[in-house]
Amino acid sequence: MNSQVSTKEYGIRGGPGLQRLGLVMVLLSLLMSGCATMTPVERGDDAQFTAITPPQPLPPEQNNGAIFQPASNQGLFADYKARQVGDVLTVVLAERTQARKSASTSTSKDSNVNMNNPTVLGRPVTRGGVPILDASVSGSRSFEGEGDSAQSNQLDGSITVMVSEVLPNGNLVVQGEKWLQINQGQEYIRLRGIVRPVDIRADNTVNSNQIADAQVAYGGRGTLADSNNPGWLTRFFNSPVWPF
Repeated sequence: MNSQVSTKEYGIRGGPGLQRLGLVMVLLSLLMSGCATMTPVERGDDAQFTAITPPQPLPPEQNNGAIFQPASNQGLFADYKARQVGDVLTVVLAERTQARKSASTSTSKDSNVNMNNPTVLGRPVTRGGVPILDASVSGSRSFEGEGDSAQSNQLDGSITVMVSEVLPNGNLVVQGEKWLQINQGQEYIRLRGIVRPVDIRADNTVNSNQIADAQVAYGGRGTLADSNNPGWLTRFFNSPVWPF
């Protein structure tokens, strides 16, 4: 297989020196396209996980001396669980997933076809005394395949998020992120989802497995995270740009 890249395919014209320069630029562009890294995660770079500013309260009315004040917007016997935009809610992370899959396939097929030498006018068809129309065909094929895959994940902890939207049916859209600076790197947790007010406990917490349409992201950046990533040349050889 010829692995040379023709400069004519990319419209590079000129003398040999210019063509070599153009060829180098083409190869560099292919190399960079195959080894581009993901943009590092930054705090607050995704609006879906940033904190929400609650709406500005109405101007306070004149104090009439009563116990209940409209500006406080809190019932005398109401609790302080999250219920409106800007309220905070603590999510207890209890994510555990286990998956296992196995498959096994085996097929086989044998076939045989025999055709005896026919006779014409009572005599077999031969040439030099050897039958020439005798034929036999046999075939055999088989296939065996087997696969096994297993995966398990676990995430424990907690994160406090904010209510970003109250849906018409009363459910709460919550979102938030949590960053930790540990030694030579940063660890982060991001969460977004929909919570039913009835699932919020008296201490203003809810389990992560009770959140609908949940988006939970855990990752890190820094020296430890970089050491777990392959180098740019390895990513290039594993990219779709590499044709072999």
